[in-house]
Amino acid sequence: MLRSGALMAAGSIVSRATGFVRSAVVVAALGTGLLGDSYAVSNTVPNILYMLLIGGALNAVFVPELVRAAKEHEDGGAAYTDRLLTACTAALLVLTAVAVLAAPLIVSAYTPYTGPQASTTVALARYCLPQILFYGLFTLLGQVLNARGRFGAMMWTPVLNNFVIIGVFGLFLYVSHDAADGLTAGETRLLGLGTTAGIVVQALALVPSLRAARFRWRPRFDWRGSGLARPLRNAGWLVMLVLTNQIGYWVVTRLSTATGRHAALAGLAGGAGYTAYSNAYQLWIVPQGIVTVSLVTALMPRMSVAAADGDLGALRRDVSYALRSSAALVVPAAALFAALAPWVMGSVFGYGRTGAADTEVMAGMLMAFAPGLIAFSGQYVLSRGFYALSDTRTPFFLNLVIAALNAALSAAAYLLLPPRWAVTGMAGAYSVALFAGMAVTAYTLSRRLGPRTGTRTGRRATAVRTHLRLLIACGPATGAGYGAARAAERFGDFAAVGAGTVAIAVVVVLLARPLRLTEITDLLDSLRRKTGR
Repeated sequence: MLRSGALMAAGSIVSRATGFVRSAVVVAALGTGLLGDSYAVSNTVPNILYMLLIGGALNAVFVPELVRAAKEHEDGGAAYTDRLLTACTAALLVLTAVAVLAAPLIVSAYTPYTGPQASTTVALARYCLPQILFYGLFTLLGQVLNARGRFGAMMWTPVLNNFVIIGVFGLFLYVSHDAADGLTAGETRLLGLGTTAGIVVQALALVPSLRAARFRWRPRFDWRGSGLARPLRNAGWLVMLVLTNQIGYWVVTRLSTATGRHAALAGLAGGAGYTAYSNAYQLWIVPQGIVTVSLVTALMPRMSVAAADGDLGALRRDVSYALRSSAALVVPAAALFAALAPWVMGSVFGYGRTGAADTEVMAGMLMAFAPGLIAFSGQYVLSRGFYALSDTRTPFFLNLVIAALNAALSAAAYLLLPPRWAVTGMAGAYSVALFAGMAVTAYTLSRRLGPRTGTRTGRRATAVRTHLRLLIACGPATGAGYGAARAAERFGDFAAVGAGTVAIAVVVVLLARPLRLTEITDLLDSLRRKTGR
């Protein structure tokens, strides 16, 4: 499991690193103003709709159902897998076609744009919305691989997508002399089709791994009486869960795009709208994507087997292990974002049409997001505990806490804060909502799994204790990181980030043994044994 997690983490690191290059190229080409907002909305809407309508269901339902079918069916679940893939692909085709036709309505729902900006956003959206189909195929085929214990391809193929986008925007920068006044029809087509091409390549790149796993998909339409009712029922609850999330996200998108327009009309320096929020969010979720997603993806088949066997004690231990192990890296990462946000944003996005004022705005948003990273990672792990039990109904009701708080607090930030700080307040609102959601989810799952079992030492190794000790260690580490970054900033943003990161890591490592952070000390001991030191 650890080898699989390491392979996925490595792929995710490379994917995220190339993703930052991609984002930097996009921002350098379009900036963080209104034109950047148009592209960001057009490229984000397909992913929003995909997750809203089917994506969340595929991610959470597929692996437990395939593991269960492999245990219970005489053919190892082959026919069941074919039927489930066929049904989901048919749904994706219908949803994609409807979305492309409804592009103007979708754009008007997420933005207050009118005139040329609305026309540009709709045109880009029509080219980008076919991504829904290929996002779905990528998830479907990737989950088949995960259920068969092959985890690497799904983490590595997004690198190809990033290379395609980098190439497309590099070409745009070469052929476009000045996009400040908008995009021509040819430039719109280049950016829209090029962005979608990246997702197509990402999905098709899974085919060699599927062939190596001896998987051959044979479409089957004999769905009646085939056992698809349970996954479809579970998927229905997940669609409702994602819907509530997207209502909150719709509020943020609508309010942040409106704030961006207000900031531009007021002549404020720095884009303080949706693009800045999106860029900060994209950077903020990196540690969770590298650490938590990789670890839980590797654990999910084992958790699903424990749930299928009725071994709730084993499932509790796996959930606790995932919470503690992921926190060992996620909590220091949150401290890093809080301490080094200005230099991190400058090193990633400070190019092209992005100025010092733009990076300052995004840095404030990243700092507001930073504490929520801990809760975001924990919520992801806890929800997978319910999904392993084939329970998607309970997470739906628990998620209402996050969605409602996020929407309400974001609206309050928009109404009460000036345009310069409104979207930063929305980032902070999401952090508050995540902590509230994680608290109620942890309480509910703990009651569902029953009391802790095992040795006394094992019972004392709780996720709460680990998080508290990590927070104690990260207090002085944050101060040391900020001081080191300030001392090194005269050598540039990269030097400041490097110095601050080293300082944070050193302080956390030095405090690991006094604070009995076994998740960190065990990792260090393992590294010493492997290096012979």
